[in-house]
Amino acid sequence: MTLSFHLNRVAATAVLSLLAFGAFMSDAALAAAPQQRNQAPGFYRLILGDFEITALSDGTADFPMDKILIGAKPGEVEAAFGQAFLKLPVETSVNTFLINTRTKLVLVDAGAGDLFGPTLGHTVENLRAAGYRPEEVDAVLITHFHGDHIGGLEHEGKLVFPNATVYVNEKDRSYWLNESNEANAPDDAKPSFKMARLALSPALGAGKVKPFSGDTVIFPGIKAIEAPGHTAGHTIYQIESEGQKLLLWGDLMHAAAVQFPDPEVAVQWDSDPKQAVATREKILADAAKNGYWIAGAHLPFPAFGHIRADGKGYVYVPINYTMNRPPKN
Repeated sequence: MTLSFHLNRVAATAVLSLLAFGAFMSDAALAAAPQQRNQAPGFYRLILGDFEITALSDGTADFPMDKILIGAKPGEVEAAFGQAFLKLPVETSVNTFLINTRTKLVLVDAGAGDLFGPTLGHTVENLRAAGYRPEEVDAVLITHFHGDHIGGLEHEGKLVFPNATVYVNEKDRSYWLNESNEANAPDDAKPSFKMARLALSPALGAGKVKPFSGDTVIFPGIKAIEAPGHTAGHTIYQIESEGQKLLLWGDLMHAAAVQFPDPEVAVQWDSDPKQAVATREKILADAAKNGYWIAGAHLPFPAFGHIRADGKGYVYVPINYTMNRPPKN
C-alpha cells in the first residue's frame, strides 16, 4: 500500500464523517425548531361579478352551544357536534366582510373591537393584511347592534373608520340607544345597551350614523333586507353584480352543525326566537332553491358557501378553495 493511497483513504473518510455530521446537525436543528402555532392572516377573497368580496376574520370565541341553543330535541346538540368532530364549547368564528365595488369600499359589520378580549377584535389587522386601510372604508353596514358586530367601530373613544358613514336599521338604533329600554331590560341584556352606546358614540358625535328603514338599496348592487327575530332590526345584505348574488346574513345562524339540519333550533340571544326561526326557514329555503352564495357572521371562516335542501333541513356546502384565477380563453 502506497503512502498516496493511504492518504486518499484518510481524506475520503474525513469527508464522509463531515457529511454525516452535517446531516446529523441538520436533522437536529430541524427537530429543535420551535412550533409556530399561529395561523396565517385571516382574509379570503370571493370574486362576485365585478365586485371583490373579502371575508375578514375577527377571531373566534368559545360558544357553549349545549347551553345557549333552545328548542333542540334531547341529545340533539351533543350528537350533531360529535358527528362534526367538534367538542363543546365550540370554537366559533366571528366574521366581517369587505366589499370593493370599484367605486365604494364597504364593510359589513365591524367586529368586536375591544369588547370581548384577545381572541376577538382582529378585523382591522386582517383588513390591513388584505391590502386595505381603515381610512379607505367609505361605509360600514351593521347587521344588528350586538357587541361582536359593532364594537370595532371605536377604539379609545375614536373612530376606527374615520371616513365611513355607518348605516344602521332604525329599529335597532331606536331600541338599543334608548335609556328607558335599558332600564326595563333584564339584567343579562343590560351590557348590550352599554356596548351599543360605547361603540356608536364617536360616529354619532361626528354625525356619521345614517339610519334606514325596511328593505333599502344602500349603494348600487348592495341592498339591506330586514330579517327580524335575532333583534327587531336585524338586517341581512344582498350583494349583486353581473348576475351573481351573495347574501351576507349576519346572525341568521350560530350553530351550523345543528341549525342547518334543524332550522327550528333557536339561540337564547334571539329577541324573538319564534320570529327568528321563521326568518331563518324562509331565507334558507330561498337560498337552496335559487343557488346563490351565502355567508354568515358565525359560519366557519371564510364562511362562503351554498345551501342544499335535505329532507326537512339543509346541508351547507362550503366554498371550494380558489385562487380566483382568470378563466381560460
